[in-house]
Order: sequence, then C-alpha cells, then structure tokens
Amino acid sequence: MARGKERFTILLADDDPAYCLLLEAAFKESQVQGEFKAVENGGALLEHLRARGKRRGGERSFPFPSLILLDLNMPGKSGLDVLKEIKSDPKLKCIPVVVLTTSRAQEDIDRSYALGASSFVSKPDSFERAIHMFKCFRMYWFDTVELPALGA
Repeated sequence: MARGKERFTILLADDDPAYCLLLEAAFKESQVQGEFKAVENGGALLEHLRARGKRRGGERSFPFPSLILLDLNMPGKSGLDVLKEIKSDPKLKCIPVVVLTTSRAQEDIDRSYALGASSFVSKPDSFERAIHMFKCFRMYWFDTVELPALGA
C-alpha cells in the first residue's frame, strides 16, 4: 500500500493550549488523512509514548505516532530534554521528531539535530501557514519517505 493512502498519526507536545487548538484546526482543514493529538508538555508526551496503546478509563487510545511535533520551550522538561530521552530509548528512537518552535537560535538548531531531531521547523504564524505545513508534512513524511514500523 502506498504511504500516502495509509492513515498516519501526529502527536504534538506544546504547552500553549490556544496554539494546540490552532494546529488541530489547521490539520483538519488541510484534509490530510490521519489523526492529530496534542499533549500539554514533555512529561505528558513521554508518558503517552511509554503507555502506547493502553486504554485509560474506557477512552479509546490514540495510536502510536507516526510523527512527533515537539516544542522546545515547555515547563518542566524542556523539549531538548524530551528529545534526548526519546532518542535514547530503543523502543522510541525510530519515531521521527520534528522540533516545532519559535526559536531561531543557531544553538537550539544545532543541539536539536545533535540530539537526533529529524527536522527543525519554525512555528507557523498563521492558520494558512499551518495548513500549508501539514500539507508539506503529508507530502514529505507520508507520501515520499518510508517510515519504520512502529508501535508493534
């Protein structure tokens, strides 16, 4: 089956609820086939990844992510700390992680890639740009590249 025809999942870690809602709406508007979920910080992201597939309180579990979008500046564990943990865990390290942040500091870019980020992207500053970002993600991450089998 061609990658573009499969459903994929995007998991976002960002502490700004309004921005999470904007991205969720843009994801839906982009008409990209897949699922989108946001968690409020790095700790919640790691908890979700380590609990993968387990049901909580009868709630349908969110599938294991095909792609993680990770903000750098969050309370508690920073995005860089979370990235380091993901990439040092043999069961998680194959998940592509896109750092999605307002930072344009070269040190953040260099450190993100050194810790194993797949990409470093500036946060879209409008709804239209967020839609465009998701369409680009679909074309690259889900129509072009081959992703590892995850969540088994």
